[in-house]
Amino acid sequence: MYRICFVCTGNICRSPMAEAVCRQHLARRGLAERVVVDSAGTGSWHAGEGADPRAEAALVAAGYELQHIARQFRRGWFDRYDLVIALDRGHERSLRRLATSPGQAARVRLLRAYDLDAAADGDLDVPDPYYGGDTGFAACLKLIEDAMPGLLDEVQGDIEGSAGNAESMRETR
Repeated sequence: MYRICFVCTGNICRSPMAEAVCRQHLARRGLAERVVVDSAGTGSWHAGEGADPRAEAALVAAGYELQHIARQFRRGWFDRYDLVIALDRGHERSLRRLATSPGQAARVRLLRAYDLDAAADGDLDVPDPYYGGDTGFAACLKLIEDAMPGLLDEVQGDIEGSAGNAESMRETR
């Protein structure tokens, strides 16, 4: 089973939105049974709370479902995940500081690095919509959606590569 965790600040806006989008895109690709998707925050401010109602409203308006309880990412969780996806550079730095090995740090990636246009422009942060209005949540959702195909291309390649490697090993026995 392949495992992904999306991480933002408080785990009530960006990372739960990315989790919901990822789940639906995985289902469309037929990968939902092969990938576990979670989310967490770098801080504990909102642990135990649901997602921000504005994030939920943006997701529902776009046809996504979300059931969510916020939690904080813990240092010991790195070995649970194949990828830990940061929603901005601050989260990326925080997560890499938590990593206890180069291998763990290498699992941390920026979501928008998977959006070729964003990567070309160097604009890799998903801005925090928390202190703004509803339009900020819709804009945040669009940025997440734009990056998801590239992320899932990599995930699918990793999964198929792993399956291919296992098949090759069986054939050589």
